[in-house]
Amino acid sequence: MVGPKAFVPCFGITYMTVTVMCSCLMLPGFGQAADTASVEGANTARLVTIGVGGATVMGGSLIMLDQAWYAQYERSPFHFFNDGGEWAQMDKAGHAFSSYWIGRWAQGLTSWAGLDARSGAWIGFATANLFLGGVELLDGHSSAWGFSPWDMVANLAGSGVFLGQELGWGEQKVKLKYSSWPTELAEERPELLGASFGERILKDYNGQTIWATMAWGAVRPRSHWTDAFGLALGYGADGMLTADPDRTSSDEVVAGQDRYRQYLVSLDVDLERIPTRSKAVRTALFLLNCIKVPAPAVEFRSNGRVLMHGLYF
Repeated sequence: MVGPKAFVPCFGITYMTVTVMCSCLMLPGFGQAADTASVEGANTARLVTIGVGGATVMGGSLIMLDQAWYAQYERSPFHFFNDGGEWAQMDKAGHAFSSYWIGRWAQGLTSWAGLDARSGAWIGFATANLFLGGVELLDGHSSAWGFSPWDMVANLAGSGVFLGQELGWGEQKVKLKYSSWPTELAEERPELLGASFGERILKDYNGQTIWATMAWGAVRPRSHWTDAFGLALGYGADGMLTADPDRTSSDEVVAGQDRYRQYLVSLDVDLERIPTRSKAVRTALFLLNCIKVPAPAVEFRSNGRVLMHGLYF
């Protein structure tokens, strides 16, 4: 198998999709959940716009991804691949993160069309799994990878975190976030972990952390600026030069890999809870809230070490 794939097609294309969506994000009414008691019916014209536009963007993104990424590798008949033990499951955490935010962004567009929040949540859930399922189908026809059932489980888990909170609480109390910083390991295998800064942010799993965060305002809202501050629990891994703990893609044993998992406790800022009357600022904060704010952290490693970080990203 070739190198990291989850964050390149899933994370990268997610952000390309968001860029296209931004023209709609700035329209009046976006980003505010529909009040089912006051919305008599959804705006049909806007729903059609979202449906046609969304299908076009997702379909176009998959075609572009196929030509720009998968065309570099030999095609193959559809096949499955069990990659559940690779990269210390960091790629699976990336799938969950991506599906969570695709679901949220899709729901945001439906609220602009006047659809109630629960219906929008189901549409967001379906959109995330259809889009990332399409990416997985491309994997299934590539000799470099294969259709991964574990990827689909991670997709369902991430979008399920989003949907479950919407149906249960009517809001997102727990939010998934992402942080990344290039590591020195990428210099040893730039073809696998990235040659440039941008590539390493997406491909070097050693520097990535997926967070579950909760703001104080989600527990005891006081309509105060302190509502935005909260706690973050992170998961990461380091010491990985290959997907498999012992071998490279050419089946040669790699010596000296000191792999370990990372469990982190940190502080965070929920940007969506920062008070503002500006539509543009509110939209920007919503889009940026998928990124974990750098903050002090305590790191617990699976090899027994405990580290204190004055600033962790």
